[in-house]
Amino acid sequence: MTSTLCWHYPPLQEGILCRRYQRFFAEIELTSGDRITAHCPNTGPMTGICKVGAPVQVSYHADPKRKLAYTWEMIFVDGTWVGVNTNLPNRVIASALAAGILPELAGYETQQREVAYGQERSRIDFYLTDHPQRPCAYVEVKNTTWAQGGLALFPDTVTPRGQKHLRELQWLRQTEPQARVCMLYFINRGDCDRFAPGDSADPTYGQLLRAAYSQGVEILPYRFAIEPTGIQFLGLAELIL
Repeated sequence: MTSTLCWHYPPLQEGILCRRYQRFFAEIELTSGDRITAHCPNTGPMTGICKVGAPVQVSYHADPKRKLAYTWEMIFVDGTWVGVNTNLPNRVIASALAAGILPELAGYETQQREVAYGQERSRIDFYLTDHPQRPCAYVEVKNTTWAQGGLALFPDTVTPRGQKHLRELQWLRQTEPQARVCMLYFINRGDCDRFAPGDSADPTYGQLLRAAYSQGVEILPYRFAIEPTGIQFLGLAELIL
């Protein structure tokens, strides 16, 4: 399918990654020669993408209330830009839903964010209603950057929170069988056309994902191409379970 622009970045600045430390900080040398400390909005291990010496892009924010003026947005590895900012996927999905860009989730007139549900005090990322033909949809979103060749994998570490969400989605299928229950993977790089659970990192998660799928949870591994100018929606990746 033809790619569709679904997010515009503000003007970004290029640099080189010197190091990431204490999880939330990145030392970056800009092309101007200045060394800066940027906020790293990613709590995970960033398996395979946190490579010292790789080109990066950062955004600048003049808000005096911010502790750090720069935010690390993306890194260039394996011949492609990969999104680093884990705050962005839900914003991009919200924009794409409003624009009707995602075919499997198009047509819903109302989207609500962070709606409480489940037995384990969870909140769903998106609750979609008011579709002329389809039932309401619960949509959980996970950011995905780990890749092996053209295969995107999630998770890249043991994720008790992710396991909990899959249990909650199975619970939804049992308690609201008329509703759509969706697990959406935001593949934050454009070089992957397949998706699978990261069994080597978290085998329990893989088991739970397969169980959820067998019970009717929809798995939507959406592909996105990341560029310094914006994010393009590329469609669904092949699901490999």
